[in-house]
Amino acid sequence: VTQPNDDELKKGVRQGNSKQPNDGGTSRPDPALQDERVYVKCRNDRELRGKLHAFDQHLNMVLGEVEETVTSYEIDEETDEEIVKKATRQVGMLFVRGDIVVLVSPPLRTA
Repeated sequence: VTQPNDDELKKGVRQGNSKQPNDGGTSRPDPALQDERVYVKCRNDRELRGKLHAFDQHLNMVLGEVEETVTSYEIDEETDEEIVKKATRQVGMLFVRGDIVVLVSPPLRTA
């Protein structure tokens, strides 16, 4: 087994492996999730729940009927307690750039 050089790492291809992409241990969403509701955890404390219409190898996604939740944290100067604020909005159709995606799964069940 040969070690990939920097150019091969950038391309995601290992030498001598029939040019199969090296996904670094990550995988794409199951195609069966297409047109199903999904939960997407994003960077910067953002969460999305919506219907997955399309995605590509970069995890760029098109979601419909989206609920976006943004969590922010503040420190109360008087009591030094952490204050958690959640803001939610509804979006009809949303394009999600793949580089902010941390996790894609079927929606979390809420009681």
